[in-house]
Amino acid sequence: MTSTGKLRLGVNIDHVATLRNARGGACPDPVRAATLAEKAGADGITAHLREDRRHIIDADIEGLMAALERPLNFEMAATDEMQAIALRHKPHAVCIVPEKREERTTEGGLNVADDDNRLADFITPLREAGCRVSLFIGHEAHQIRAAARIGAAVVELHTGAYCDFHADGDFARRDAELTALQDGAALAHSLGLEVHAGHGLTYDTVQPIAAIPDVVELNIGHFLMGESIFRGLGPTIAEMRRLMDEARAQ
Repeated sequence: MTSTGKLRLGVNIDHVATLRNARGGACPDPVRAATLAEKAGADGITAHLREDRRHIIDADIEGLMAALERPLNFEMAATDEMQAIALRHKPHAVCIVPEKREERTTEGGLNVADDDNRLADFITPLREAGCRVSLFIGHEAHQIRAAARIGAAVVELHTGAYCDFHADGDFARRDAELTALQDGAALAHSLGLEVHAGHGLTYDTVQPIAAIPDVVELNIGHFLMGESIFRGLGPTIAEMRRLMDEARAQ
């Protein structure tokens, strides 16, 4: 049975920290952005603490844990350092993502199938600490099956290729990617995994993803932070929320 409830929106506030770090100092404050996002209708907040601390820093995680009323989704690489930080703070959710120091943004999903033993060992203490463990993966069936096999509670399907094809005007490949995401979501749901999706979503691309009945949460960040320069954060999130609800209602 697929989900019929309200589609949740997780707002990623990483790039408020990117802007702060470009000049140094304390402004703009990503914790303030997170609390404003909560008031605007976000169902949760996502923050990615990278190994090189290029945007979110350790103090931001401490501030978020203290200030938030809604769940924190802590994105991180599968490293000993990040595991220790997650175990210290015990956020509601931990999303394991691939990470390369030279990339500007996450470029693809985890290769769970070829790293299943290590990842199974890595996520066990996080699960035992009460964190919901999510794996950021592509829509390939063998990756989804591997995520279920090692005990993840959630998979977040990477929507970046779908968004890139739309931006390039390659609508045939976009539509094929959408179909693959729909099939992947259905498979994940059938295996007992909660299904999230995200990466690169905008007002122009969100509705077909929001309409996938097996998806229960979208995580969106860069576009919302960029659009908020022009609209303000509250109205920007409200419009995304409206588009998501409209798509799910259909």
